[in-house]
Amino acid sequence: MDTAGFLNIKGSEIVGADDQPAVLRGTSLGGWMNMENFITGYPANEEGQRQAIRQVLGQDKYEFFFDRFLEYFFTEDDARFIASLGLNLLRLPVNYRHFEDDMRPFEIKASGFKHLDRVVELCAKHGIYTIIDLHAVPGCQNGDWHSDNPTHVGLFWQHKHFQDRTVHLWQVLAEHYKDNPWVAGYNPINEPDDPSECLIEPIYRRLVDGIRAIDPQHLIFLEGNHYARDFRMFGEPLPGVVYTHHDYAAPGIVAGGRYPDLVAGQYYDRETLQETFLSLSKYMLDHHVPIWVGEFGAIYTGDSETDAMRDQLVRDQLEIYKHYHASWAIWLYKDIGLQGLTYAAPESPWRQRIESFAKKKARLGTDSWGGRDTHIRHILEPLEQTFAAEFPNYQPGPLGSQKRQIKRLVCQILLAEALLPEFAELFRDMSETAIDEMMQSFLFKDCIIRKPLAETLAAYAH
Repeated sequence: MDTAGFLNIKGSEIVGADDQPAVLRGTSLGGWMNMENFITGYPANEEGQRQAIRQVLGQDKYEFFFDRFLEYFFTEDDARFIASLGLNLLRLPVNYRHFEDDMRPFEIKASGFKHLDRVVELCAKHGIYTIIDLHAVPGCQNGDWHSDNPTHVGLFWQHKHFQDRTVHLWQVLAEHYKDNPWVAGYNPINEPDDPSECLIEPIYRRLVDGIRAIDPQHLIFLEGNHYARDFRMFGEPLPGVVYTHHDYAAPGIVAGGRYPDLVAGQYYDRETLQETFLSLSKYMLDHHVPIWVGEFGAIYTGDSETDAMRDQLVRDQLEIYKHYHASWAIWLYKDIGLQGLTYAAPESPWRQRIESFAKKKARLGTDSWGGRDTHIRHILEPLEQTFAAEFPNYQPGPLGSQKRQIKRLVCQILLAEALLPEFAELFRDMSETAIDEMMQSFLFKDCIIRKPLAETLAAYAH
């Protein structure tokens, strides 16, 4: 393992210990210590899945089930592959529940560090920096599944108790990693959505102060409000802070259509992508501070023509980031075939076991990311028509829409929650040997590499 010094900020650049620019380019281990339904195939939110599986397997097998998953999802082979592409960064999304129980607030579970330390060390061994990303905070920072939210309300912003616990957890994490230079820094809250727009900056200042009281050296990566896209409410940049946005382009989502072409009434080409990037990056550019694109990427469909267009979309984004010396982490490293740089093979034990269930889940449109509502329009349309007639001015949040809110409540919460027992039943009566063999589906040697994407990332890794 090469020696690394702590990263720092010099003007608009992240720099290494030698004071030379150090652009961070890599990917994210989403779906691992913060599980997401579209990544591994379960319905609803992570905690709901865990409760259902615990009920079916019992406590001992439940613990074995998820420990084997965490073990096999990322091993040294994965770190070696990432390094072989020339990438130097892995963002590590984490759920607070690994470290703290809601019934025992402020009591830290040391077991939470078992797999996190393992992956940080594997990455360091292969010259890869890591960023610790608290993807799900106590109380949930937004209303979506990826903050492990069973509802549509982010209660983090409404209760000081949740804010206190988040600061405390970050102080524990800072104490644990303060002497590790291969940890590039801390990403305190993923995709915050403060509806008041007046709480996020003082909470960020409190988090930064809390971390700095323990660890004055590591970089801190702060995301914009409203899902890492809005910096209007931010004041002057804080020292030692990298500001970060998420840059998903409409042509790359599931119903995005062709690229370049019209999408939802707007023409998208490389120039449009650059305009969007510059708009998202305005705060950083105006204040001459570094830019980190914490998430971007495309959803793949299996159609060769569509997927080729989405590969071009990613290449165009990477070319823009290169021009503006922006660091980046593409979403996503590994999944079951929708977006990952690698993915579990269709014939793997995991994919085979959940295959028929996954088809039902897709038919009901219960996943927000990658899901379609084609087969449940007969449920949604009457609600959409009612809201359009009775509540024409109803606007659920700055970035929301009536249709999105209806789909979220009906499909991604109501129908998804009803599917949880059925998903858990897939694993009833499994032996530990069978569970172990099934979880090996996520081993790198048994996964498929999305080669065009790998080649593109390698081309822009330097």
